Amino acid sequence: MLEALAPAASIIGVIGVGGWVLTTWMRVRHGYPLENSWGKAVYPRTSSEELERIKLLSQENAQLRAELGSIKDRLGNVERIVTDSGYHLNQQIDALRELPRN
Repeated sequence: MLEALAPAASIIGVIGVGGWVLTTWMRVRHGYPLENSWGKAVYPRTSSEELERIKLLSQENAQLRAELGSIKDRLGNVERIVTDSGYHLNQQIDALRELPRN
């Protein structure tokens, strides 16, 4: 009896898989988002507003990175000034002030 149902079960399985492939292909072709097993979209559909927002955020990110780079350069200069024998230079200036004038 089971041998008689095996061809029918395999045909039903092939039709089921073929139907799933066909509906997925139609969804992709017509721009519908694909869904996972929980019904949630696999890739979100983006609108022109979202694309514009992404563009603006990318520009702002680039500006902030450039500003951060300039701040790092300025901080490096300040660190160099502070650590480069600044104390010794002050001593020399004070010593010149104390010299008698002719």
